[in-house]
Amino acid sequence: MLPVMNDNIFFSGQFLLATPGMADPRFARSVVAICSHDENGALGINIGETVEGISFHDILNQFEIDPGDAPNREIFLGGPVETQRGFILHSLDINMLDTVQVGDRWGLSSSIEMLSAIAQGRGPDKWIIALGYSGWGEGQLEGELTQNGWSIAEGSPDWLYETGSADKWSMAWEAQGIDPTKLSSGFGSA
Repeated sequence: MLPVMNDNIFFSGQFLLATPGMADPRFARSVVAICSHDENGALGINIGETVEGISFHDILNQFEIDPGDAPNREIFLGGPVETQRGFILHSLDINMLDTVQVGDRWGLSSSIEMLSAIAQGRGPDKWIIALGYSGWGEGQLEGELTQNGWSIAEGSPDWLYETGSADKWSMAWEAQGIDPTKLSSGFGSA
């Protein structure tokens, strides 16, 4: 008997870009950093939308952490799941006990210690904060990829920290040499 070949492809460390054909309005114009993807499912953080009315200093104040000289940045809506839970996506120059290293691309942390380190100037050089996450069960993401709502992009970890663009979705498509206004909202199949 021949051995069974496993030809699953996993996308940890890459990005999901919502296509104009995205059927779920919660993910329209999303740029999701895939932090974990295996045979059991996937977890990603949306970096394409910010939360209105909450800043980094507001979060520090909730935990009674002095913001010190830390910049007061916008907070991203990481996804529709557990929106009261915070996540820190950051460069790999600092890792703490709870840090999940996403390949050689970025780290994912969620500890108060990491928040304190950033506020005290001892944290990673590059970082963003998100509330909530996007999650997919076993085989769910793979199924959604066949429905033309998402496109996979290797992208760059710099997409996480890019602040010059008011629209990361357009920035991500254009970084691949694609004008998103020319993408069709409907796809056919042969």
